[in-house]
Amino acid sequence: MLSRVVKEHNQKQAAHKDVQERRKREAAIEASKLTYRLMDTLNSGVEKAYVNQRKLETEAKQLQAHVAQYSKQTTLWLKMVESFNQSLKELGDVENWSRVIEADMTSIASALEYAYKGDGPQSTELAS
Repeated sequence: MLSRVVKEHNQKQAAHKDVQERRKREAAIEASKLTYRLMDTLNSGVEKAYVNQRKLETEAKQLQAHVAQYSKQTTLWLKMVESFNQSLKELGDVENWSRVIEADMTSIASALEYAYKGDGPQSTELAS
């Protein structure tokens, strides 16, 4: 009888160990699945961040290239405006010079006309 009780006890313990081992394996499998899902979720977020970072870097490089291009274009425009201003100044100088020449020519023409007509003070003294 004692041997039978011991035998039953050993059988129950073996069955209990088997159940525990099965539960342990199932728990390990489920833990592995959970870990995989968590890592997949984390990796997904990291992957999105990495993709976004790459996009930002690409856009930053494009923006930098556009800024450089606009800077060159602005420099060219500034040079053109400065050249235009210089041309306007030169035109003003030419206009002023032409007015001075015109005034001088008018003065010379008046003097020549005055001398030609003989209306000057010297012609009246010679006649008397």
